[in-house]
Amino acid sequence: MKKIIQLITAIFVTSLLLGCDTYNKEEFKKSAQNMYDRVQTNLKIKGNYCYYLGSVKFPYTDIPPSNEDSQWERSNKEDLVNTLPLFAEIGLLTRQPVENEERLYHYDLTELGQEYLYSFFNKTPSGYTIYNNAFCYGPIKVIKVTDVREKTYERGLSGYNETQISVDIDYQVVNTPEWVINNQDKLKVLYGASSVRLPDVIYPHTLLYIKGKDGKLYQKSSSYFLKKP
Repeated sequence: MKKIIQLITAIFVTSLLLGCDTYNKEEFKKSAQNMYDRVQTNLKIKGNYCYYLGSVKFPYTDIPPSNEDSQWERSNKEDLVNTLPLFAEIGLLTRQPVENEERLYHYDLTELGQEYLYSFFNKTPSGYTIYNNAFCYGPIKVIKVTDVREKTYERGLSGYNETQISVDIDYQVVNTPEWVINNQDKLKVLYGASSVRLPDVIYPHTLLYIKGKDGKLYQKSSSYFLKKP
């Protein structure tokens, strides 16, 4: 199975002046933890790791492929064919066969699925609404900052001279639910080998900050991780 891991751009790009000592590791640790905590509060999600299902609105009944489907519709249906049965098997969705319709199923959220669901939507230029759904778990706890590096680029992310601050952190995830732990092999098959975060394991990650012309640092890192099938 092809693995695609997408980091969602932080919804809240915050301007932070990290005190007089810009490279104080403890200040960076606080900044990183605040970023991860804030997205959980604002989006009302259970953690910083999310498994993307596809564009689907529950309750949902399988829609067979059609020759009239756009490329996006074909791709989305292919995702749902894989994600929905998996999470029904795990226990986050119900799955009932559609009467008189071979290989079509009706899906809805279980109580457990409702607890971990993260729904968000966006509209296309034509006004069509795309309903996106994911199951999120694993709040991040920043353990320590291991390194801070500064480098200036003639053409940075903004297209002009830019100073970037790379901050290496060690972190753990907390409250990893049993449905992740007990089904980690199945999740890895669909979402990739690095898609599962287990408790009591320390993971490395690098955060990015941009130094603005005002001397402040702007967070440009992702506040949650969205795993795609």
